[in-house]
Amino acid sequence: MIFRCKAPLRLCFSGEGTDVPPFPEEHDGVVLSTAIDKFVFGTLKPTQEKSIEVKSLDYDIVAKYTTDKDLKYNGDLDLVKAAIKHLKADSGMYNIYLHSDAPPGSGLGSSSATAVAVVCLLKEWQNKPMTDYELAEVAYKVEREEVKIKGGKQDHYVTIFGGFNFIEFVGDKIIVNPLKIDMSTINELQYHLLLCYTGQNKLMGNIIDQQLQNYNDNIDTLERIKDITHEIKNKLLTNNLDQFGELLDESWKYKKQLAKDITNDQIDKLYDIAKKHGAVGGKIMGAGGGGFMLFYCEFDKKHNVAEELEKHGAQIAEFDFELRGIQSWQTV
Repeated sequence: MIFRCKAPLRLCFSGEGTDVPPFPEEHDGVVLSTAIDKFVFGTLKPTQEKSIEVKSLDYDIVAKYTTDKDLKYNGDLDLVKAAIKHLKADSGMYNIYLHSDAPPGSGLGSSSATAVAVVCLLKEWQNKPMTDYELAEVAYKVEREEVKIKGGKQDHYVTIFGGFNFIEFVGDKIIVNPLKIDMSTINELQYHLLLCYTGQNKLMGNIIDQQLQNYNDNIDTLERIKDITHEIKNKLLTNNLDQFGELLDESWKYKKQLAKDITNDQIDKLYDIAKKHGAVGGKIMGAGGGGFMLFYCEFDKKHNVAEELEKHGAQIAEFDFELRGIQSWQTV
């Protein structure tokens, strides 16, 4: 039996930074996010060999592990090694294949979706029951604590639950609140949004380090981002989408204050161009520094914004919302 899964990537409308420890433990955090139809795909194929072979189809990387000593972290497929070790699946006799619709550093949560996908494959192979919250917690520990890839707490939950979620971080508790949004509102939001790749990948760890170094100075800014996130959620639930777009703009102004490398000349240029030609608001995805940007545009000027952004090196990416979370299945 062959095990497969697909883990959706995500867009975060507001709240990044408030889910990065120690802020949520000390002040509580909130994020408003949604899954999209870009995925990390995974396959686990049992074999007769007493080894583990991992293939990254994106980067043409193949690694073979025959003993637990081979599973040392060296920057090469460490997420997979950590998941194997955490779930005690190092006895081997299977191959894992991975493919992602977006590269690391995209700001769409691809590394977290990869961690979720690998954990999902292994627990299905082991026939190990896990709730959605347990799956997210294991993937978080694998990525953040074992491999020590820096970032917030939201990504693993978004890819597992899918759809639109208002996620609360209350002390050491995480509460996922799925939002029941009318389909007409979802379609209207899709009609206004524009996603583009800046042409630059980011160094997320450096940005998180800067944010932590500025932590005490950032607390008031993070509190304001929390307030804006609540406001954006309310505008989305009440179909006040133009105000939703305006609040994206305000959220971006505060987000830029958290660390100097969140933005740069290219990002600022693209943002100014978008605003000049019909974007109401927008922001960088993820920690910042590169990757994807999201804009809310006036519906009759969205094509102008796209055209101008492409003239200046951005790449427009088509997407739709994904209302389902991670999906797994078996085949022969």
